[in-house]
Amino acid sequence: MKAAWYSGQGKPIVISQLPDPEPGPGELLVKVHRCGICGTDLSMTKGEMWDFGEGQLGHEYSGEVIGLGKGVDGFRVGQKITANPSVACGTCAACKHDNNVLCRSAGSAMKGFAELITVPTSVAVPLPDTLSFADGALIEPLAISLYGVRHAGITPGDRVLVLGGGTVALYAIYWARRLGAGRIVAMSRSARRADLCLTMGADSFIQYGENEVGEVIEALGGSPDTVFECAGAEGLLMKAIMHVRPFGNVVSLGFCTGADPVMPAIASYKCATLQFYVGYSMRDFFYCADQMDKGHADPKALLTRDISLDELPGMFETLRGYNDETKVHVTM
Repeated sequence: MKAAWYSGQGKPIVISQLPDPEPGPGELLVKVHRCGICGTDLSMTKGEMWDFGEGQLGHEYSGEVIGLGKGVDGFRVGQKITANPSVACGTCAACKHDNNVLCRSAGSAMKGFAELITVPTSVAVPLPDTLSFADGALIEPLAISLYGVRHAGITPGDRVLVLGGGTVALYAIYWARRLGAGRIVAMSRSARRADLCLTMGADSFIQYGENEVGEVIEALGGSPDTVFECAGAEGLLMKAIMHVRPFGNVVSLGFCTGADPVMPAIASYKCATLQFYVGYSMRDFFYCADQMDKGHADPKALLTRDISLDELPGMFETLRGYNDETKVHVTM
């Protein structure tokens, strides 16, 4: 089978011929149909401090079950699935907090840039008949934003500001709207995704600028109760603190991998709460699969391009520079 292979330390990703996998006990053999390219894929294959290391990659995938390992129950050949790509041991502190990503004991199912993969049934999520493979490959990024928005504790009518215009930001808007936010403002340095922010549920879009604090207050009818930082760029935590109301919440979902200075005195004089989240739980995956076709907006609106597996290495380099893509899917 063909699969993407990363040799670590910033070396180029190559498309290799690997042996076809065989499902072990409690595993499914899956023919991958789609796998999305994530910002994490780009940042953790540059050879910097945060690096995937050698191996396969790809964690936003969907596919069709074509084989069953010994002892598998509740799944069938021909079934459409996605998966939580972080396998959990079920007993560590992270698992007790219902966060698979933080479990360090049970391995990974992050290998979706391949024609065939094996998936433990413990993390496999059946897709409703109403969902397509494109829908299924969007559930993982939807779950990331859902986890953060859910833990932010939005109450009905809250004023929300979302910083960023990428996938995490767009889906944070999507879930904030569905979980009861009042007015929502999206803000980014570029206006190229302004229409998409509005499609996902924002009431207005504002570009960064000298008058942005006043513009946000005017658009929301007051300072935001919660600010979601979703771009992971240096300086955005401090920007979020400048915007949030006294006793408000700043929620970091951007996963910035560089130093990001914050002036504690300003945050202190607001008695602001800073929250940092990464990951998701299995219930987030099941909830996304159940709710995806019942919302006010179609999450597939983010899809801008489908490419072949052979085109993946070149697309990684394209996405690391200035580009007009939002979410790119590799189709197999």
